[in-house]
Amino acid sequence: MIPPRSPRLDDRDIAILAILSREGRIAKTDLAARVNLSPTPCWDRMKRLEQAGLIRGYRAQVDLAALGPHVQVFVTVELDSHRAESFQIFERVIARMDPITGCWAIGGGYDYLMLVIAPDVAAFQTLMDGLLESRAGVRRYFSYIVTKPVKDQPPASALLG
Repeated sequence: MIPPRSPRLDDRDIAILAILSREGRIAKTDLAARVNLSPTPCWDRMKRLEQAGLIRGYRAQVDLAALGPHVQVFVTVELDSHRAESFQIFERVIARMDPITGCWAIGGGYDYLMLVIAPDVAAFQTLMDGLLESRAGVRRYFSYIVTKPVKDQPPASALLG
């Protein structure tokens, strides 16, 4: 299947993307006013950006600390093997593990960077023990517990201004 072509973006499209990346629940009329459009053309642009795949969805940014104790852990992972099949197996295994909320293939000394959110360190360690015992092909990993958030912005804000 051929991916859809990205539409040409003008300043208003970029402004819509930037505002929505920071304020996904903004009222359409407020969004239209902020990008200097009437509501209908603004809505049409949003639909076009969604259909082009530039807007993949809308989410709430949940304050995990308000929900209760938890740990966030970044984990670098090195696989036993660097065959294509090994990467596919690893990715299938971690896709089924809900506490792993983010995973990126990376270049450099490690193969993957993961973000794990767990109720506590013991739960994190149980998850990692299970990953090591699975057939995911993990050679070794290093974990980095988040001690405090410093900056957390949607990527589109930084890219789109």
